[in-house]
Amino acid sequence: MRIITGTARGRKLAAPAGEECRPTSDRVKESIFSIIQFDIEGRRVLDLYAGSGQLGIEALSRGAASAVFVDQSKACAAVIRENLAHAQLETNASVRSQEALSFLASGPGRFDLVFCDPPFSTDLLRKTIRRVAEFDILAEGGIMVCEAGSDFNAPAMEEPYKTGREYAYGSRKIMLIHRNAGETT
Repeated sequence: MRIITGTARGRKLAAPAGEECRPTSDRVKESIFSIIQFDIEGRRVLDLYAGSGQLGIEALSRGAASAVFVDQSKACAAVIRENLAHAQLETNASVRSQEALSFLASGPGRFDLVFCDPPFSTDLLRKTIRRVAEFDILAEGGIMVCEAGSDFNAPAMEEPYKTGREYAYGSRKIMLIHRNAGETT
């Protein structure tokens, strides 16, 4: 894994040992950042089920204002801190070793960009999408980028949230969820 572009371009990132973390492939990561390239700079980012932190770190490297990384594994949180230090991006970052759903329930404020990549073999993505909408975590015009198995179908969304485009990559897909600008709940 490496940082694709930005201030930390080319720096290699460590991954947590074992099978506890399933890093996003460079191909899929490049596609994600191509899709959202104009929605990063100056934004507040949340990386849920962060693993190595590579998505949030890439966003910081590309000019995101700040990033919060959430992973319940203490080993993953340690790797994220190591990767942030190696990329020299720890100044505007916060790492939480906490379960993602309880983090969302804690009232963390709003984020412009949320990455969500939970284990595919669970129902955590569906629950997380519902919680993001329930607690209204996305800022106006915000985007949630979800990585899922190719057979995943998003739950029905109520305004101001809506499901956006989906992009297929073999056995996985990237799905976007938007919060409409100018609408409040």
